[in-house]
Amino acid sequence: MIERAFALLASFDGDHRAQTLAELAQRSGIPRSTALRLARTLTSVGALERLEDGRYVVGLRLLETASLAPRGHGLRAVAMPYMEDLFHVTRQHVLLAVRDAGEALLVERLSARDASPVRYRVGGRLPLTSTGVGLVLLAFAPPSVQEEAVAAHRPERGDDDIRTSDDLRRVLAEIRRGDHAVGRQDRPWPVITVAAPIRDGKEVVAALSVVAPDTGPGAPAFGPAVRATARAISRLLAEDSGRAAPPG
Repeated sequence: MIERAFALLASFDGDHRAQTLAELAQRSGIPRSTALRLARTLTSVGALERLEDGRYVVGLRLLETASLAPRGHGLRAVAMPYMEDLFHVTRQHVLLAVRDAGEALLVERLSARDASPVRYRVGGRLPLTSTGVGLVLLAFAPPSVQEEAVAAHRPERGDDDIRTSDDLRRVLAEIRRGDHAVGRQDRPWPVITVAAPIRDGKEVVAALSVVAPDTGPGAPAFGPAVRATARAISRLLAEDSGRAAPPG
């Protein structure tokens, strides 16, 4: 029953923020009668809300619960002041993401009004092999996760510089050596992204990036600012972890 409830909740996304019962059943793959029972139960506890027209939307109770997730809002609370400084310097998109299995989950995004469009929303999932934050998270992921991503890689799903599995292995090695990623894409519009790892001690727990229009050789060099910001967040995370550790 819990798995079915999560399947119902997972049917919501950026393009399906409000759904009828029929849509919930179809998108979740759950029989309509079961979907109705689950929707009523989830509504009674605040996980869903029902609009006047009968459609369902995600309830505020989920936001309240999600705010306690240390890899989400806890990380965001630490990183936000530094992200705001980086945003004011670059005036572009500043992204913060964590890895969730074989995808990156966008925890926060700051965007200037005149910045180039981006396809990802806060709470949305990003591919590991075709985004700056994704490549950084993949480069420092366990070997089994890396091998699975390399095996599943297809040219059309990668960064413009990553056409083959060998390209992906090479780029991941370069990211580990340089402790940052630089990527370019021409689809659906030319952009450049610079990303760097955020650590809690020795473990990479998140990735930070700036996404900006790619204007060719003269594209802004945001690398130093991104890396410096990621290091600053990492230092604060390590300090917080040290204060929270029980006395030895």
